[in-house]
Amino acid sequence: TEEPDVYIHHDILLGAFPLCVAWLDCCKGSAEKGSFAAVGTIESTIELWDLDVMDPLEPHAQLKGAKKKKKKSKKKSKAQEESKEDASSSAGTSKEGHSDSVLSLSWNREYRNVLASGGADQTVKVWDVHTCKCQHTLTHHLDKVQAVEWNPREAPMLLTGGFDKRACLCDARQPNASPLSWHLSADCEAATWDPHRPTMFCVSTEDGAVSCYDARAGAGSQTLFTLAAHEKAACVVQHNPAVPGLLVTASVDKHVKLWNVQDLRPSLLASKNLKLGALFCGGFCAEMPSLFAAGGSKGEMLVWDLRSEAALAPTFAADPPALRVP
Repeated sequence: TEEPDVYIHHDILLGAFPLCVAWLDCCKGSAEKGSFAAVGTIESTIELWDLDVMDPLEPHAQLKGAKKKKKKSKKKSKAQEESKEDASSSAGTSKEGHSDSVLSLSWNREYRNVLASGGADQTVKVWDVHTCKCQHTLTHHLDKVQAVEWNPREAPMLLTGGFDKRACLCDARQPNASPLSWHLSADCEAATWDPHRPTMFCVSTEDGAVSCYDARAGAGSQTLFTLAAHEKAACVVQHNPAVPGLLVTASVDKHVKLWNVQDLRPSLLASKNLKLGALFCGGFCAEMPSLFAAGGSKGEMLVWDLRSEAALAPTFAADPPALRVP
C-alpha cells in the first residue's frame, strides 16, 4: 500500500508568533456557518482568520486591547470620545484584551459566538466573536494561564489551569463567584474533559504526571487516579472522541502514549516516538477518531493512524468503536 502524505492546501502569513489555535464556525459579520481559526499570539492579540479565503492580507477580525496613547493637553468632548469608541468597535477591536501573550484558546460549541482565552497576564477572558468584545475577565489564577477548556455537556462551565499549580472550574454565568480549585503537583501544561463522562477531567503537568478528577466531588477532592505518564513535561492530554476510556498523552520526551483508563486504573496500550523532537501539541480528528496529529520541535507535523497498532486494531474495527484489547 502507498504511504499517505499530507500536503499544504494554502497557508497564511501571521502578523506575530503564534502560541495556540482553535477552530470555530462563526465570526464577526458572518451570517452563515464558515471555517475560521482563532490564533493566540505572543503579542497579546487573538487573530481571527477566515480559512475559506485564499491568501488573505489581514485577519477577518482581531481581539486585542487598544494601545495606550499619550495624554494631550487639549480636552476632548464626551461626544468625540464616544465616537472614537464606536469606531474602534466597528473595526473589530476590543479595548479589554490581554496585556501579555495568549497561551490557550477554547471555542464553545453550544454557544457558538463564545471563545475563551488564557494569557500570560494571569487572566482568563470570555469573548463574543460576533461583536469582538470581551464579556468577562476572570482573575482567579496567580500566574500564567496555560489551559482553558469548555465542558462538552454543560456549556457554561470552563476548566482552567495555570502555572500557579492549580486547576479551576468556573461558571461563566457567575463570573464574580469564586471558582472550585484543585492543587496540582506542578505547573499545568494541558487540561481536557472526558466527553464520555463529562463530570470528569484530566490535567497534565510539567513533571509528566496526569491527574484525573471528578468535579462532582467538589474543590480539593482526591484524584480518581494519578498517572506518571512521562519523564518530562506532558504537553498533551486528550480523550478519544469516539472510544470511551482511550486517553492520549504526549510530551517533550518525544513520545506519544495511549492509555486505557476506562476502569480508572490506567494501563499502557502503546508508546511511540514520532521522531518530531519534543512534542508540544496534538489532537484526535473528530471526524476520523483513529487519526492522531502531533507537532514537535523539528517544525514538522505527523498524522498517526492508530489502526496500524496491533493492540488498537480491534478497537476501531468494532461498531461502535470500543476498547477491545487482544
